[in-house]
Amino acid sequence: MPFQKVQTEKLSLAVVRQIELLILRGILRPGERLPPERELAERMGVSRPSLRDAVSELQEQGLLTTKAGSGIYVAEVLGSAFSPALIRLFSSHDEAVFDYLSFRRDMEGLAAERAARLGSESDLKVVQAIFDKMRAAHDRNAADQEAQLDAEFHMAIIEASHNVVMLHMMRSMYDLLVQGVFYNRQTMFRQRATREAILDQHSTINAALQARDPAAARQAVETHLSFVERCMIDQQKAERNEAVAQQRLQHETRQA
Repeated sequence: MPFQKVQTEKLSLAVVRQIELLILRGILRPGERLPPERELAERMGVSRPSLRDAVSELQEQGLLTTKAGSGIYVAEVLGSAFSPALIRLFSSHDEAVFDYLSFRRDMEGLAAERAARLGSESDLKVVQAIFDKMRAAHDRNAADQEAQLDAEFHMAIIEASHNVVMLHMMRSMYDLLVQGVFYNRQTMFRQRATREAILDQHSTINAALQARDPAAARQAVETHLSFVERCMIDQQKAERNEAVAQQRLQHETRQA
């Protein structure tokens, strides 16, 4: 008969499974510091030796890392999503910018639709809280903070879609965006009219999510990212025009 004795799972394995799931679900994020060993052991109801065994296993898996004198951190597991060579290509060719925006429009539209259907009340409260912070930053004219909250708002929607593959893929994409690989987001947020439009668009997205209207949420996200694409096109035209104007100015100065 194909039966075997049931064995009690080691406490350290239970700890490993719990931390793995927290990382998989995006609750523990790359670079995040875990609580001190004593506190973490108490929270999880295990002995410190069992916790150490679990941490050692997770380090071998490449999921946790220890920094001397600092503590235990979630490893930067997103760094391998794109090779350095591909990142350099992204940053040096305009077509990558527009392909990136098109990809985001497709994926985030789907994420917003899923979030409106599948997101929990707590998920939607997180989205609302970030939007409220964004509005407050807008009112203070804190453009850089508003740009950072913009990224957090979009990531909160992706988290609320409850698809772990999409979550980690898009978090990697957003990491490149925050680094300025594709374009300088802060430039858009320093233009008052653009900031006003973006805030209104985020308000529309948030309202659709809070109303749990999947179609409206998807449409609002797609409309917003189409607007961002138009802004990028206009910005590139303005930069080209300025370059030509500078050449004319230099030529006229030399003629004088």
